Amino acid sequence: MFLKILVTPCVWVYHFFLALTKPFNKKHKIEKISVTDSLNNLGENIVNAPEKVKKIKEKKRKDNVYKGKVPLEPLRLNFDGEDAKKSDKKLTYQYIAKNSEGKMIKGYFDAFSKVEVNSYLINEGYTVYDIQTNKWIQIMYGQHGTSNIKIKTKDLIFMLAQLSTYLKAGIPLADSIKILVKQFEKKSYKLVLNSIAYDLTTGKSFSEALEKQGKAFPSILINMIKASEMTGELPETLDDMEEYFAETEATRKAMVTAMIYPVIILIIALGVGTFIMLFVVPRFVDIYKTMDGANIPGITLAVLALSDFLQKYILWILVGIVFFLLIFLYLYKNVKSFKTGVQWLVMHTPVFGNVVIYNEVTMFSKTFASLLAHNVFITDSMEILDKVSNNEIYKQLIHNAINNIAKGKSISTAFKDQWAFPIPAYEMIVTGEKTGQLPEMMNKVAAYYQDLHKNAVARIKTFIEPILIILLTVMVGVIVLSIVVPMFNMYSAIQA
Repeated sequence: MFLKILVTPCVWVYHFFLALTKPFNKKHKIEKISVTDSLNNLGENIVNAPEKVKKIKEKKRKDNVYKGKVPLEPLRLNFDGEDAKKSDKKLTYQYIAKNSEGKMIKGYFDAFSKVEVNSYLINEGYTVYDIQTNKWIQIMYGQHGTSNIKIKTKDLIFMLAQLSTYLKAGIPLADSIKILVKQFEKKSYKLVLNSIAYDLTTGKSFSEALEKQGKAFPSILINMIKASEMTGELPETLDDMEEYFAETEATRKAMVTAMIYPVIILIIALGVGTFIMLFVVPRFVDIYKTMDGANIPGITLAVLALSDFLQKYILWILVGIVFFLLIFLYLYKNVKSFKTGVQWLVMHTPVFGNVVIYNEVTMFSKTFASLLAHNVFITDSMEILDKVSNNEIYKQLIHNAINNIAKGKSISTAFKDQWAFPIPAYEMIVTGEKTGQLPEMMNKVAAYYQDLHKNAVARIKTFIEPILIILLTVMVGVIVLSIVVPMFNMYSAIQA
């Protein structure tokens, strides 16, 4: 009975909307239907709903076909007309095609003309139905163009490992790149890899194909591959580069951890102190107003004044901090002298300075050793090192080395008596130049300073944590004592 009372209104509503959907006919007789039959009809409609939706979608697809939105026949291009006309720069084209499995795919490809896109897709076994580009496609997907993409280090390590494995298994390079395309979901990565695959099919070398991708791949990788193409040791070079980027990524993460951890603790300490000053201290102000000013300690008055100042100007303080950070970041990125000054100051900071110096020497030595070991010219190596380093002080040392090479001097003279380049590293460069074993010496320098860097990071974690905890404790303790001490004075006065 309860179920009938609950269901009957639903059935009435169902029939009401069903009647609205049917054409009105005066001769149509309304038949009485039992609740049971109505429930059965409702259940059948629910069961058949997926099939009805499928039919609606199929009808819509057919309508679109007839309207020209989905073509019935493969695309036919005019190879002597507008379709073959090349643009001055690469454009992003949207294509609709069917793969070898019969699945319809909509994707994006960077090329100079429709014909290039069509040729590549046909070579890949696709049946092409539509290729187009317009301002909207450029705005929405042009930002994924290969010139604006930079492959993340962890993804680059994966790519190098996979490519090396495929090449050692006897799979051609172009086919190996096509396999990689299927392993990434990011549209930007697919654009880059598809562009490389297309360049390889047109006869370009692997290094040329990588270089055409703008900032997607590091300069050191491109030059290493260029050298390996002369020696025929591409798989081995890919393995070396995988190891190189894995080590540099581990060093970078350790560096970030060392710098971020103290900052996080400091922000938490400031947050806790600000919370107490804004929401805890003001609750005691009314109590202190009833007390004689002489009985209130100076530290309490100072805390109350600071609390009152924060309540009045906290928003302006936050705006000022944000504004300061934005100005700082802008100057750091765009003003070379400002960036150099900040880096000089950090590198002269106790504890943290050594971490930065060890990291820079490790990166310099490791990169230089890899370039020399793969027969990259010294002048080219120095130019690559200049692009790899983000430290203006080390860039200046590298520029000095380039000038010395141009004048016929040795590389080591640029690093002599330089505070940013440790003496042991300088002596190893001198030894490597005299013995003709500079790559081996640079590898030893990199290994030595990488260990020093790890130890310095470990020391930061060991010593900074208790120091910051003590700082937080002292800060909160001073605030609490400044609140509690007057309460004890008041209690003592009452007792007296």
